[in-house]
Amino acid sequence: MNFRPPINRDLDINLTPLIDVVFLLLIFFMVSTTFVKESEIEVNLPQASAELREDLVDRIEIAIDRQGSIFVNDQALINAQVVTIRKALEQARGEGGDPVVIISADAAATHQNVVDVMDAARQAGLYRVTFPTLMHDQK
Repeated sequence: MNFRPPINRDLDINLTPLIDVVFLLLIFFMVSTTFVKESEIEVNLPQASAELREDLVDRIEIAIDRQGSIFVNDQALINAQVVTIRKALEQARGEGGDPVVIISADAAATHQNVVDVMDAARQAGLYRVTFPTLMHDQK
């Protein structure tokens, strides 16, 4: 018979190899990971052709100045709300036809004004919308 008290051995787990493996995995993923730079997206913008187009007879000209005032065929609108723009476009459209809407906006005009004009044109059933461009000489 064995009357000796049992010897308690403290079991401890050696974490050093586990830490080494995790550290090596971390280094591997840091070295092999590539990051996408969203700010360097290449965008090809359209360019205007140098040839002249024939004058559009059936058209509605809209001008937006830097203060946000909107002019339909050189007539100032009382406000820049979509409903007012739509009514002015319907009146300028007249009885029929499918006129081209030409939107000329000042460089300092807000995007919201241009979007409101485009939305009003869509609501008025005018789907042919264009923007004039300036031709710059290539040097």
